[in-house]
Amino acid sequence: MSTILVAGSMNIDIVTKVNRHPLPGETIHGMETSLFPGGKGANQAVAAARLGASVCMVGAVGNDLFGNEIKRILSDDGIDLTHVKEKNSTTGMALITIDQTGENNIILSQGANGLITKEDISRVSYDRFDAILLQNEIPWEANAFVLEKAQHHQVKTVFNPAPALAISKDYLSLIDILILNEHEATEMTQYKCDTKEDIVRSVQFLIDCGVKEVIITLGKKGSFYMNNKQKVYSTAALQVPVVDTTAAGDTFIGAFIAKYMSGHSVEKSLDYASVAAAISVTIEGAQNSIPNVDKVNNFMQRKEESM
Repeated sequence: MSTILVAGSMNIDIVTKVNRHPLPGETIHGMETSLFPGGKGANQAVAAARLGASVCMVGAVGNDLFGNEIKRILSDDGIDLTHVKEKNSTTGMALITIDQTGENNIILSQGANGLITKEDISRVSYDRFDAILLQNEIPWEANAFVLEKAQHHQVKTVFNPAPALAISKDYLSLIDILILNEHEATEMTQYKCDTKEDIVRSVQFLIDCGVKEVIITLGKKGSFYMNNKQKVYSTAALQVPVVDTTAAGDTFIGAFIAKYMSGHSVEKSLDYASVAAAISVTIEGAQNSIPNVDKVNNFMQRKEESM
């Protein structure tokens, strides 16, 4: 079993179903609103924990009912919350609309996530982890501190730059595995990802900046992997009925890291992550849509038997 440290955000997702997303300045009626635990950090922590890893979470919640509920739910998944701080603030929130095709729009309100400091994460024993997983929903100064600590302790780093931002070459070179979607890749490299040639050029740019392994998730087109030794692997997206895509990317990342860090090949790990993500889009919500090991294994077995 791999041991993963996740430093990132914890939110409550306020999800409203709509027939279609509103145009700028337009008011529309929502059909139904629900509350779910979310945040990219927490989602990826839950995915890794349910899919085979031992997980410790670093982050912050507010001193409100939402913060207490998030901690209860993460604890139920066996996640170590020793380094989760409580701030004099509201818990982070995500305002999400989902249209009839399952596509979502998301607005983030950082809350306590935006108050995480280097001091909050300075007492972590970094060298006891197989990998450290980061995203962009906490302050960059905190992420930069974790990347530097990971390098000092020679711990593998996995970075999901969502939301995307420009990262200097000095810090890109501290990232072992970069996992991002095509929009984030375009934002970081200024190269479009419309064709396979575009994708390869974008990935090569990131590798030239010092990243060791890059995975671009491509939604309905699957995923693309390349490392600094020019090894390439592509996966096809599985055809399933789409209900809600909210946590699909987070599920993919958590599943991949849980599998890859426990010694499986990149090919097997990517295939496993693709199945986990496919299952997640068939269920509404973020963390409640993330499958466990048994669900993924059963799906893969049925898939093999049907071939």
